[in-house]
Amino acid sequence: MPEVQLAQMLLARENRALRQRELLERYGLPLISFTMNIAGPVKNSPLIRRGFQMGREALLGELKRSGIPPVLCEELDADTGCEGLYVVDAEAASLKRLCCAIEERGALGRLFDFDVLTPDGKKLDRPAPRLCLICARPAKDCARSRTHSVPELQARTREILRGAVDRRDAEDAAVYVVRALLYEVAVTPKPGLVDRLNSGSHRDMDMYSFLASAASLYPYFAECVKIGRETADRPAPETFAALRCPGKLAEAGMLRATGGVNTHKGAIFTLGLLCGAMGRLDREKWRKPETLLAEVAAMTAGVEKELEAAEIAQTAGERFYRRYGVTGVRGQAAAGFPTVLQYGLPVLKNGLAAGKTQDEAGAAALLHLLAHTPDTNMIARGGYEKAAEKQKELQTLLAGTPYPDRAALEALDRDYIAENLSPGGSADLLALCWLLWFLKKEEDT
Repeated sequence: MPEVQLAQMLLARENRALRQRELLERYGLPLISFTMNIAGPVKNSPLIRRGFQMGREALLGELKRSGIPPVLCEELDADTGCEGLYVVDAEAASLKRLCCAIEERGALGRLFDFDVLTPDGKKLDRPAPRLCLICARPAKDCARSRTHSVPELQARTREILRGAVDRRDAEDAAVYVVRALLYEVAVTPKPGLVDRLNSGSHRDMDMYSFLASAASLYPYFAECVKIGRETADRPAPETFAALRCPGKLAEAGMLRATGGVNTHKGAIFTLGLLCGAMGRLDREKWRKPETLLAEVAAMTAGVEKELEAAEIAQTAGERFYRRYGVTGVRGQAAAGFPTVLQYGLPVLKNGLAAGKTQDEAGAAALLHLLAHTPDTNMIARGGYEKAAEKQKELQTLLAGTPYPDRAALEALDRDYIAENLSPGGSADLLALCWLLWFLKKEEDT
């Protein structure tokens, strides 16, 4: 984060004014010039850049909502700061009101500086003075009298930016996760599972149970990201430890939402871990599945030892570990979900890239996950031997048809329902695949 000198800032200001004049002459339309109010010699950083991006999103969103998208957008990312120039075919006075409303929208808006220039180059004044970041008096008065030191202004600026960025990341992550849960249940047909066609092998739940459950979990996933961010400077296992209590509370909330039905207990564990990892990592790393899952592995290192340490096998996972050596989702997490990286995500991604529908690609990803991962739900319902038999059948099917057609999927569904089988553990991994795909796809845009 280089410090800039006064001469650099003056040159940047001159270049911006020159470009403003060029655009005004070329288009003959009002111009919005967007910069950030940043005190001190450091005018740009990853955090400042995120703040600028949020301001840009707010501006372009309001312009689109008002039906006046920019005729031209130019943006600059330099040591002297981020800049944006937007030519808009609208009345300058209405644009100034729109920009002032954004500037007054919460603490972050105080760091936004939107100048609106008329076609003849006149800069419109604000109807009311900007307020100081620290004391809420007129900012010009504080600047003139140097009421606050540069370090004080820098600290307040960092506080505002950090708070805004952390809130945005937690909210966005929770949206991605809930969407992944909704996509998972929507994929149809899915052998033995709830989907848009039927309730599979389940008599106590339907698709609406999953919709209610997913909606109830939004605050939990946002909280997991927040916990990950707050513990990012500590050893990774401490983040996992901090997630345990919120996870139990989320289970209780899920049961309230579904009338006592367990729809997403596994997903609370699996996707809560991912959210914790997202909080620990810079957002630019969210688009890298290997990086995210490696962070999960670091968070849960040794967690499978809990299965060995249990004196009395109280959970299904503990019983299956003692009897069959199956580590279940805990072992998958500690290993960084290798089945997701090797099978589920590639099948989903390649299928969608080849033009498969969400149903076709999602169902195929589920089958590949089930074919290569011992599913404790399958073992619980049908026994270890039956689960192993179904795995071999799937491996044979997928070797010839990696993306089975609807008729084959419906036949599997009838078979699983008849035998009361349900691959719920693989369904949680499918939701994880959807989440990683969303992050890769949308964070790259």
